[in-house]
Amino acid sequence: MNNRLITVSKYLAKHLRHAPGEIGLTLRPGGWVGVDDLLAATNRHGFAITFDELVECVETNDKRRFAFDVSGEAIRANQGHSVAVDLQLEEREPPETLFHGTVERFMASILEHGLTRGKRHHVHLSGDVETARKVGARRGKPIVLIVAAARMRRDGRAFLLSTNGVWLTDAVPPGYLSRA
Repeated sequence: MNNRLITVSKYLAKHLRHAPGEIGLTLRPGGWVGVDDLLAATNRHGFAITFDELVECVETNDKRRFAFDVSGEAIRANQGHSVAVDLQLEEREPPETLFHGTVERFMASILEHGLTRGKRHHVHLSGDVETARKVGARRGKPIVLIVAAARMRRDGRAFLLSTNGVWLTDAVPPGYLSRA
């Protein structure tokens, strides 16, 4: 991604996940907003995004953070919201293990409290070690945690799968975690 698209992606992440009201948007069920509404709002608030930039941002984002609906007339962030929104995802059976990337400075808290969602709606988990390592590396030297996802599910905990392959759950208690 070039610098402009990185800036557009960050702007979209902020306003589709955390602060839609700041630019006059209201998320519909599923987290959707009209593409025309989004482009008009960004223009009104001094950060005009073209339709072509929006399409490129959706199609080239390596984390597939955003998606168009089937009509192409609405867009949403796939997960990571801190504002109230029902993404309308169905529960799914997770694989035996999932992974979470973090760094050493959070390990004492994680070992005591487990993985918590903080200000977001869910804890984000990866289906593979390499993705978890990349997530952890954003904050320093990564540590990868193994999550006993199938055991959690058998114990009654729910899992959702975002359209971009990120697994979501409310929390991961410490007893389901081990270090990779």
